[in-house]
Amino acid sequence: MVINQCIVKQRFRAFVHDKNPPGLEGKDLQDFLSQLAVERRVSASTQNQALNAIVFLYRHLLDKNIEGEISAVRARQKRRLPVVLTLKEVKSLFDQTKGVYRLMAMLIYGCGLRLLEALSLRIKDIDLEQNLIIIRAGKGDKDRRTVLPETLKDDLIHHIEKTKTLYDQDRSKDLNGVHLPDALERKYPNAGKEWGWFWVFPSKSLSFDPRTHIVRRHHIHPAALQKAVKTAIAGAGIIKQASVHTLRHSFATHLLEQGYDIRTIQELLGHQNLQTTMIYTHVATKNILGVKSPLDR
Repeated sequence: MVINQCIVKQRFRAFVHDKNPPGLEGKDLQDFLSQLAVERRVSASTQNQALNAIVFLYRHLLDKNIEGEISAVRARQKRRLPVVLTLKEVKSLFDQTKGVYRLMAMLIYGCGLRLLEALSLRIKDIDLEQNLIIIRAGKGDKDRRTVLPETLKDDLIHHIEKTKTLYDQDRSKDLNGVHLPDALERKYPNAGKEWGWFWVFPSKSLSFDPRTHIVRRHHIHPAALQKAVKTAIAGAGIIKQASVHTLRHSFATHLLEQGYDIRTIQELLGHQNLQTTMIYTHVATKNILGVKSPLDR
């Protein structure tokens, strides 16, 4: 269950019976959060969303810092094992995809990328000489490096050549440059027209950028790849509840099964906490602990 900030504030207002805002106290929020956990049985992430939304309200509208007053009943954090495909299932999925979507799916699996990390790749982020991909401003606004599969290099080079043709067409028409992070766009207003900043996976059509009200070329929409992968999963006869993100889970699990160090996998995935990466030890098919059941003796 996910709720946005407006709904949170409406429910909180109803819970305190439209109490006058200056009279709100930390206990009001504490009781509201406890009610969400105990009576409404919301998830931990939903309760945290509510907490963040109302703490913002207290801090910025009421000028009150109430975080130290909160000791609400916390919603239980449920642990779910990730869905992982076998090597045979991964190959079957790829066999059901074609063109740019096949390349994107293989890149996500081969590099352990998140969906938006793959879509947001720029030409300058691909290091063909060192077989590296640079993920910039990933989750947690952190940069990291991951491995570029040797198997994909020729296909990627061919794809980039076709992308360069599209880039040259845009420049010949003097179209607006691609979107850049806000600070860079202000500091280097023309950098978006440079080849290095162009998308690795650009959309075929131009679109209206709601942030700047400018018509420009964006990267391929996430829904397009999600639909292609969903169709491929069905075509491959895979009955698991798989998605694009399943390819990233499979990357981590298969590396673990090959014997790679868990901290190396953590770095490739960009996990801040090792415990997040450790979840893959529960789905790896190889007995990485080397434990032998007494029944086998």
